[in-house]
Amino acid sequence: MTLEQLKMLKMVAQEGSLKAASERLFKTQAALSQGIKQLEIQLGIQLFDRQKYRLSLTSQGQQIYQRALKLLDQAAEIEMLSHHFMTGHEASITLAFEGSFDLTKILPILEDIQNRFPQTQIILQQEYITGAFDALEKGNTDLVITPADGLRIIAHKFETIALYTGQMINVAAPKLLERHPKLCSAQELEKEYQIVVQDSGTGTKGLTIGVKEGQRCWYVNDLATKKMLTLSGMGWGRLPSYLVDQELTSGALKRLNFQDAQNELEITYYAIKQRNRLLGPVASQFWQSLSLLAANIESE
Repeated sequence: MTLEQLKMLKMVAQEGSLKAASERLFKTQAALSQGIKQLEIQLGIQLFDRQKYRLSLTSQGQQIYQRALKLLDQAAEIEMLSHHFMTGHEASITLAFEGSFDLTKILPILEDIQNRFPQTQIILQQEYITGAFDALEKGNTDLVITPADGLRIIAHKFETIALYTGQMINVAAPKLLERHPKLCSAQELEKEYQIVVQDSGTGTKGLTIGVKEGQRCWYVNDLATKKMLTLSGMGWGRLPSYLVDQELTSGALKRLNFQDAQNELEITYYAIKQRNRLLGPVASQFWQSLSLLAANIESE
């Protein structure tokens, strides 16, 4: 049994006659008839009822036909995939991004890449603090989006694109603030728990960033957990403004206005790639799209 025979089966079943099917497949009726007969012999069943003017599938032929359609679809996918690889397109590309980055900023780019290169898998790898840059240094990702503060970005080794500037703001739930009605100092929250996201990389190993000496802390692995604990009144901390806009509007969270600490932190996010690493066509298109996004944001 060959794919060619299955294509014949499909076309004859759809057209209902050898003449019409032969014209669609650019084959002679004799070749088509011979191919169908050989398939029937190989399978040991009769595929078509030939007693009527119009060829129709037998009950067994109908079941074979349905499975043949699936096989032909799978074969077409394999052909598309092999062509995709022959043209040099990557099987997959990885974008590592720092967890505080607003992913909605690049959703149009992701959708465009998905539509233009459907055979390339896109892996979105969420990291925290220096984790995304670590992945780039180790060659575990093609591109990263991360704040660059404190990173070891050497100009001749890495190329960067400034995308946009976001804000991290100190917030707490009313439940926590009820315990501190006259709060004006971060020191007053020393006995409350500051919720801190741990670095998934190695850049801050042995360091505690944004935490004052003597402050009680809870350490978490992601911003979703940090936000949940903060909303519950079990602690306070700094969260991306886009992530808490609704809660600030509804009153579920309140901004903290310390007199002895920075209440709002502006963070510029950069797309970064290695200069000496040749990107494939899909990753290169991704990088170009990020460059265009940065230019559009700058002109706004």
